Amino acid sequence: MQAFNPYLPSWEYVPDGEPHVFGDRVYVYGSHDAFGAPIFCVNDYVCWSAPVDNLRDWRCEGVIYRRRQDPGNRLGVRSLYAPDVTRGPDGRYYLYYCFDFLGEMGVAVCDTPAGQYEFYGKVHHRDGRVWGKKSGEQFPFDPGVLTDDDGRVWLYSGFATKVPFAASRWHNLRNDGGVVMELEPDMVTIRTEPKVLFPTKGRPGAFPHAFFEASSIRKVDGRYCFVYSSEHNHDLCYAMSDRPDGGFTYGGVLVDLGDLFLDGRTDEAHAANYLGNTHGGLLNIGEDWYIFYHRQTNRSSYARQACAEKLERTADGGFRQAEVTSCGLNGGPLRGEGRYEARIACNLWAKGHATGRYDAPRRKALFREHPYFTQTGGDREGSGDQYIANMRDGATAGFKYFCIEAGTGLSVETRGERGGVMEVSAAPDFAQILCSLPLTADVSAVCPLALAEGVHALYFRYRGAGAVDFLAFTLHKGT
Repeated sequence: MQAFNPYLPSWEYVPDGEPHVFGDRVYVYGSHDAFGAPIFCVNDYVCWSAPVDNLRDWRCEGVIYRRRQDPGNRLGVRSLYAPDVTRGPDGRYYLYYCFDFLGEMGVAVCDTPAGQYEFYGKVHHRDGRVWGKKSGEQFPFDPGVLTDDDGRVWLYSGFATKVPFAASRWHNLRNDGGVVMELEPDMVTIRTEPKVLFPTKGRPGAFPHAFFEASSIRKVDGRYCFVYSSEHNHDLCYAMSDRPDGGFTYGGVLVDLGDLFLDGRTDEAHAANYLGNTHGGLLNIGEDWYIFYHRQTNRSSYARQACAEKLERTADGGFRQAEVTSCGLNGGPLRGEGRYEARIACNLWAKGHATGRYDAPRRKALFREHPYFTQTGGDREGSGDQYIANMRDGATAGFKYFCIEAGTGLSVETRGERGGVMEVSAAPDFAQILCSLPLTADVSAVCPLALAEGVHALYFRYRGAGAVDFLAFTLHKGT
């Protein structure tokens, strides 16, 4: 068994993933998109888990909380946005969530990490007033929660963009940045009033990558590590402090959907992949650290999928930015043999290394000339046939990494236009073309790869008229 990115099945769309170790399993809590939906997070919360010693073996725990369970959403018109879970001082598990841009934060509770959570209450002040109901309060959004070693509970939240309809619903809420507050042991009552720790862009004290959303908190070597999505919105960054409620210093970027900020690259129009929002958290198992995040599919920001990458530490106790790969939780490169679905590509761009943002106002331009991940049929559980659609002349899909032996060959599976070719290279600039496969009805044709034994990336570039769908490729040993 191997692990790929996305690490969940092709039919599953769980963004905003927060991984936590409870007992001998890793549990991932996220929101739940639907394929083909016109908005974010229309499905109920599900949970996935894996053994701590085998991050290749993910199991669906089923639906853990339904949006209609909240007394304020009996009709189900609100969507459950990014959640987080913590084990409280009483040993029970508390799930924190917000309904889209409603401007309040709910809490559900369960005796087990992935059982049926039940509504518990709203985060509120000591006088019983729900947080977000008073004019001038900070806007509740994207909870990140930590039960500290001493039993104290810290809640983080924040959003950078003013939300007019939330402001009109709940007076004049503020969006000054990432905030922190301490909760009472009951897990819902605010003990210390929310204060801004991470100002948004343009405010004094803002980091080089200013806070935007996606608050997440962990302990790293006894220190507090705050993870967030920045003003760029397609990266996850971190900051460190010796205390949970202040003194944070900027650490850097952990991961970026388009591998921007690696080697000084910043051009969104020529990123290594199509961009959109991302959200996730850190996972620690033994000496290993991982960053969980999500990617975009289906030419939108409303069908996002869970990915993860292993992190390297720096000498000062921080983290280096991870490269986006196809094999994040695999523990190393993928095997240099067997069939691989095109959906695990970590790099994707159109002719001229052109990409774009799926959440940009003019994203419809991406519909015509750009490739994208999609699937046949509608949203469903338990099956899927995801692929890369609309590969036109010069479109490229990249896969990292494979442990390839000398004498390995390759075949591809496509559908659509015939008469073109699929060029293969180990480098994104195609300075050396390893093979060129004619796209005919015969998918059994095998082309030898002129590669020395070792770990390699593989890039596939379509050359020809019209467009093809890229379904899969197979590596053949000893051809």
